[in-house]
Amino acid sequence: MVEQQRFRSEAVVIAYLAFLGTLMATGIDISLPAFDEIDADLDAGGSESLIVTLYFLGAAFGQLVAGPVSDAIGRQRTLLAGLALYVVGGAACALAPSYGALLAARFVWGLGAAAPTGIRTAIARDLYSGDRMARVTTIMMAVFLLGPIFIPLVGEALLAVGPWQLVFWFATVLGAIAVATAVGFGETRPPERRRPLQPREFAEAVRLILATRVTLGHMLANVFWSAAFFIFLGRSQPVFDRIFGRADQFAFLFAAIGAWTIPLLLINNRLIERIGSRRTSLATAGVSSFVSVLGLLWLVVVEDDPSFWMWFGWVTVAASFITLTTPPMYALALDPMGDLAGTVSALLYFTGFAAGSGLAALFDSRIDDSVTPFVAGFALYGATALVFQLWARPEPTTNVQTSKEVVRA
Repeated sequence: MVEQQRFRSEAVVIAYLAFLGTLMATGIDISLPAFDEIDADLDAGGSESLIVTLYFLGAAFGQLVAGPVSDAIGRQRTLLAGLALYVVGGAACALAPSYGALLAARFVWGLGAAAPTGIRTAIARDLYSGDRMARVTTIMMAVFLLGPIFIPLVGEALLAVGPWQLVFWFATVLGAIAVATAVGFGETRPPERRRPLQPREFAEAVRLILATRVTLGHMLANVFWSAAFFIFLGRSQPVFDRIFGRADQFAFLFAAIGAWTIPLLLINNRLIERIGSRRTSLATAGVSSFVSVLGLLWLVVVEDDPSFWMWFGWVTVAASFITLTTPPMYALALDPMGDLAGTVSALLYFTGFAAGSGLAALFDSRIDDSVTPFVAGFALYGATALVFQLWARPEPTTNVQTSKEVVRA
């Protein structure tokens, strides 16, 4: 036990959880520079954003399995099963003979990505709570953002020496490495804390979430922040390419957004220590929402055809502050849930991915030759998310004991 605790130092935990998150980012970011090549080879017909959307949908529905199963049989075994599916999905994308087959493989890949994405948050809750969990997840997010900085550049480098299939083979190998890493890290949910995998237990967990305002409110806020962020992920490359004619600069400038966010996350971590998770989350959410609405007002009142650098500066601030508000928001949502962390984490990701990607699609289809729908989606969804965060104030007492009673039932 002593050796295992020494192995799981805070630095090791952060590095491990950040690596698990990088798998999700790899599944998204590695494919972005290859959109044009995929379209030319498989005739995507301008619907390349589906490559991202199907991945998110797979990750959303996979959460409904990964979270409850990890509560029942443990984090490690569930994670290993998901990682195996991740590897299969990546390889199937590389071998896809048609665009339809590629999209189907992307959905499978997303199903596998659900496990490392959702379970890493449950692992953090297994080991930490309160503001400490928020600080750990914030640092984890800062390390995780090294992925979006380098992965598009890796994708560009692979495309420079070979066909688009290489980017998917790269992700497949990374998934295989993750399997070995998960075996070494071990289990964080001991048998005495596991819950039976029964529909009644899942329904009781949902009931508890609906009865806990701090969890429900942050879950709903996460849906709308996810919707705004998915507009950014799914449509940034087409905006660079088709509206501004800067496709060759996409990987480098996309990486710059991630690089800008890392020092902000470290500052965010200090704010959590000084003023707490809720105030920090509200402050960063307020900045993103304000900048988004201000950008829309500028387009409507002053200039409906902004320069590239004006749009890029706007999206850098708006998107990066969404990234800042997410770690403390997740910590706030999970803190009252106690032993239900796996199921609640799964529902957080499911609602964020499924509903968020659906809401993002409402604006994706309108982003053709103008960035106005892009900015409008950010403004609408950011303002709505902020309202739910304001509503999700902690109640005088938490439901940790209630969640333990659910386990005993």
